[in-house]
Amino acid sequence: MATGPGTGPEHGPGPRRDTRGIVDAPDLFTHVRFRRREPAPALRPYLEHYWLIDWRLDQPYAAHVVPHPSVNLVAQRYEAGETDRERAGYAEVAGIALGLFTRKLAGRGRVCGVQFRPGGFRPFAPEHALSELTGRRVDAAEVLRTPPDLHAVLDPDDEDARVAALDACLLALEPRPDPRAALAMELVDRARTDRSMRRTGQLARDAGLSPRTLQRLFAAYVGVGPKWVILRYRIHEALERAESDPAVDWARLAADLGYSDQAHLVRDFTATVGVPPTAFAPPPPP
Repeated sequence: MATGPGTGPEHGPGPRRDTRGIVDAPDLFTHVRFRRREPAPALRPYLEHYWLIDWRLDQPYAAHVVPHPSVNLVAQRYEAGETDRERAGYAEVAGIALGLFTRKLAGRGRVCGVQFRPGGFRPFAPEHALSELTGRRVDAAEVLRTPPDLHAVLDPDDEDARVAALDACLLALEPRPDPRAALAMELVDRARTDRSMRRTGQLARDAGLSPRTLQRLFAAYVGVGPKWVILRYRIHEALERAESDPAVDWARLAADLGYSDQAHLVRDFTATVGVPPTAFAPPPPP
């Protein structure tokens, strides 16, 4: 189960604490143990965080996530898995999911994930353009020279040991600084944090690039175009507002997020999440 959001400049040191992208996070957290952990210092320029999930359920539960524009490396084991592979455990590289991600959880299970910063995965697999992975989930051995040791990552109940195993796996891949990866990460951070950033052309001008060059950079190092990134972060903000504020002024929020009108925001939100934003609004206080 790949989940979103990382450690961009706006979050300060340590794993980020918000739950943007997780649909009905409070309900999810009553069903699973969810933690974020910080990677080794040498890995922090490339990674948002590690995320660890464990569960033991009497009844099945469906988790829903509006993914971030990030690649995830995911080691997972499902006691109630539908295949021998799921029950034994496996590792995969999850490219950016373009729509809502849903995973049904049942029985007992464990997931140990690595969320890379948008643009940060390429130094670990330099021969792969990120657009090759978009919308796909690929066996880790097909993408990484040294995939995770599943026993080391999934077996220990001591989560410090699991984090150490993830560190060892990624450090063994010897990521090297890549100026284009660094530029991609910087530009995605700008799209995430600067609400005035509403157009691809604006991002290209600020970076001193032509729109075509910016598109090529994002295809190779992020996996989706800059317009998609900008819109996805706006949908995350709209989802957060929908779940927390029963009196959202949708017309004003649409304008704040750079939409021409409320109908465009509602259409994008519904296409991504599967239901209109009003479906998530909490009831007004009595």
